Amino acid sequence: MSDNTQGLSVRSGSQALRSGIELLSSMRFAISLLTVICIASVIGTVLKQHEPAVNYVNQFGPFWAEVFGAIQLNAVYSAWWFLLILAFLVLSTSLCIARNTPKILADLRVYKENIREQSLKAFHHKAEADLADGAEAEARRIGTMLAGGGWKVRLQQRDTAAGPGTGWMVAAKAGAANKLGYIAAHSAIVLVCIGGLLDGDLIVRAQMLWGGKTPYQGGGLIADVKPEHRLSERNPTFRGNLLVAEGTQSSTAILNQSDGVLLQDLPFAIELKKFIVEHYSTGMPKLFASEIVIHDKATGEKTPARVEVNHPASYKGIEIYQSSFDDGGSHLKLRAVPMVAGAKGFDVEGVVGNSTQLTNKGGLPGNDTLTLEFTALRTINVENFAGAGPGETSVDVRKVDLRESVESRLGAANKTVTKKELRNVGPSVTYKLRDAAGQAREFHNYMLPVDTGDGVPVFLMGVRETPSEPFRYLRVPADDKGSMDGFVRMKAALADPAAREEAVRRYVAQAIDPSRGDLSGQLQQSASRALSLFAGQGLDNGKPTGGLQAVSDFMEANVPEAERARAGEVLVRILNGTLFELAQLTRQQAGLAPLAQDDQTRGFMTQAVLSLSDAQVYPAPLAFELKDFTQVQASVFQVARAPGKNIVYLGCTLLILGIFAMLYVRERRVWIWIAPQDGRTRATMALSTNRKTMDGDQEFVQLAQKLIGASPRQGTA
Repeated sequence: MSDNTQGLSVRSGSQALRSGIELLSSMRFAISLLTVICIASVIGTVLKQHEPAVNYVNQFGPFWAEVFGAIQLNAVYSAWWFLLILAFLVLSTSLCIARNTPKILADLRVYKENIREQSLKAFHHKAEADLADGAEAEARRIGTMLAGGGWKVRLQQRDTAAGPGTGWMVAAKAGAANKLGYIAAHSAIVLVCIGGLLDGDLIVRAQMLWGGKTPYQGGGLIADVKPEHRLSERNPTFRGNLLVAEGTQSSTAILNQSDGVLLQDLPFAIELKKFIVEHYSTGMPKLFASEIVIHDKATGEKTPARVEVNHPASYKGIEIYQSSFDDGGSHLKLRAVPMVAGAKGFDVEGVVGNSTQLTNKGGLPGNDTLTLEFTALRTINVENFAGAGPGETSVDVRKVDLRESVESRLGAANKTVTKKELRNVGPSVTYKLRDAAGQAREFHNYMLPVDTGDGVPVFLMGVRETPSEPFRYLRVPADDKGSMDGFVRMKAALADPAAREEAVRRYVAQAIDPSRGDLSGQLQQSASRALSLFAGQGLDNGKPTGGLQAVSDFMEANVPEAERARAGEVLVRILNGTLFELAQLTRQQAGLAPLAQDDQTRGFMTQAVLSLSDAQVYPAPLAFELKDFTQVQASVFQVARAPGKNIVYLGCTLLILGIFAMLYVRERRVWIWIAPQDGRTRATMALSTNRKTMDGDQEFVQLAQKLIGASPRQGTA
């Protein structure tokens, strides 16, 4: 804003006070503060804000999560140090403006017409010429021409220094808006910061500090929250979230704080009549809107409105924005699928957001107690199945390939990924099972079987230990009825020694001629051993193990390495045969027709073997299959009273005008000294500009030709 970065020089007061004022009003201090704010804003953009503390622990570890919480990097824009820096930036920039504005305004009023002739000859742009008329006539002619070109002109008559006679100085200036641009741009910074402070957490924090307001950290009904956790309807500034389910209304917004929430009472209630959502073919929402009714608490007036993204509604100075959408308490019907011996299947109903207790009376084995938490319902899951076909690698419907995703978006004419087969794989349910110690696992199960590319539809049952992990999926094959019943029957029979023994007997009877009793005995022993290992009857360090891993461990421990390949092939063939007989046995007991010997059955059995093996390590005694649901949607609104918005708009306008003035308006001054010399009228012309550009050179050439008819000479400034 000035030619130096020094601040105000105060002559009175202590040395510390004078140094502090000089630092605060200096340009270098304001630029340093602005740099820190920019860095903090980058951190606030990259690092997700106002997330639960456990999310930061999972992502960065306990040490860094504690560091982030201590310096409030998880809530940058409401951190005390960020607001303090903003306040100091306002003060510093205001002092800069106060220091330089008088100088700029004084400079705009003067024409500097007292400059001497010898000084004009030292300018970079200068020219000399003889004029036809007298000094006064030429001065007035030149002044009139400059004024007609938009210049502000002042004429001065004074005695010449070289000899007798009177000379005239024509002083003109243009482009004064350049310096006004400095004032506008710096004032814009002050206005934007003040608007940000007004619309930020400053007022809320002041109420917490001096008004006795404290964040609420408990649960329960909103109506039961005490007044010390609530902000008044007259609160001058706030920004919070409001979740309203279809058919309900709410009048209390939630203001997230680092250590809890504050409740903001609104002067009206918002009723959600209908939520509208439309999707792209990719499954991403392309439109979501809310048909609402605003109920005024004071008058009882009902005002219908529609809120869309980028099209908010406004009522009594409060803006209502469409932020996102969520589940509003959908009703779910689930069926428990036993995954361990002793568990029983049963039906359970619940509402998203609620939970229910599971005990041994309800189907759990032993004395276990679990809490089933209904987390989410997704009715649309669109996945890309390109490349999943016969003979090709099957596609995991939850797979995320970062390299493929990046490369598919690079380049203009050469796209590395062109195949796309989008398919809606149907609804899914997410739930948590929490044990008595409070530890929980999250599960994500699809309602319908999905063909992932190998021709065998499977039910996908995902599980993860923490929110930072991806889901790992158990693939349960669908039987000929399109259900899990075939898999469930096989799993139950696999845990039954009598059923295993009968399956082995049937397998041996079909594989060996009854007359070869010696071979029958050996095969029966091998088949029983393989099926028992697969069923998890062996022990590994005192813990039961099973599946293909148990068979593999047995081979490594008991078969020489040179013979493992051949023995393994034989053992797997025996295992597949006995499991097929086990499946046939379960169908016979259920009164169903035997499985046909065709490709469909072979595909089902191949996937069933893999699923039964993986199910041995499924980390829950029960899995829950989504059988039916009634969706209830909810809209998430952001409600804001923002008095600083108009101040920010004004600041942005001034910033645009100021930058435009500084970049595209050049301040220029022209002096022409006209005086009699040796019987003729001599003119000496010079031009000064704040920036040396080719446009400035061309302008001076044109002015010199037009005003005094001379070709200019350029020298060093």
